Amino acid sequence: MINQSTTDKLIEMRLTAMADAFRIQMDDNSMKDISFEDRFGMLVDVEYTSRKNNRLKRIIRNAELEQPDACIAGIDYRSGRKLNKALINRLATCEYIAEYRNIFITGATGSGKTYMACAFGMEACKQYYTVKYVRLPDLLLDLEAARNDGTFTKVLSKYTKPLLLIIDEWLLLKLNESESKNLFELIHKRRKKSSTIFCSQFREEGWYDRLGGDDNPLADAIMDRIVYDAYKINIESSDPSKDISMREVYGIDQNMIQ
Repeated sequence: MINQSTTDKLIEMRLTAMADAFRIQMDDNSMKDISFEDRFGMLVDVEYTSRKNNRLKRIIRNAELEQPDACIAGIDYRSGRKLNKALINRLATCEYIAEYRNIFITGATGSGKTYMACAFGMEACKQYYTVKYVRLPDLLLDLEAARNDGTFTKVLSKYTKPLLLIIDEWLLLKLNESESKNLFELIHKRRKKSSTIFCSQFREEGWYDRLGGDDNPLADAIMDRIVYDAYKINIESSDPSKDISMREVYGIDQNMIQ
């Protein structure tokens, strides 16, 4: 009865992993030869590991990565692309997040930008950083709708809170005045507080014009807040005539890509 009471109390305190481990210990005669301190330590280890694993699963789920199976070890360096392996491995340590620095990943369609960004995102999750993946078109629609229905501050916080924000399809289309204003609000709030990975088909030199250039006073303000100290990975092909889509290399289902 005492053992059952203890188990019930552990469950009531939501220490379910410890409760399960306690039951196992009670049914294992070999545990009688182990000291109380060691047995108790084993129970704590089980609960601790369970909670860490559950937290990691929650962080990964909330990140909503486009390619959740992406990993640094899976990056293909034999595909004929020019990749700086030393830089990629350095970024995989997530040091840039602690420094509040950004990453620019640029390259043609199918060059593997999204896979690489999601691999960085997964490494950040493993270190228990909060991560969020979003396509820029979806982000802009979300912010505009929030602006119209009076929930802008609440929705904006959804994208400002993650320590790592991955923005895919960055500046695929030129922005209008309202979109630029909403984007500026986000970029400004994240500055020097978090890190952002920008994935774009266009090199950084062309971003100013796609933000509206001289006709948009916010273009300079946005660029100034994201360019400083950013790491840059430009994915180029060593031999364009032999290019193949990295979607084929990574076995990504084309029907799943919109």
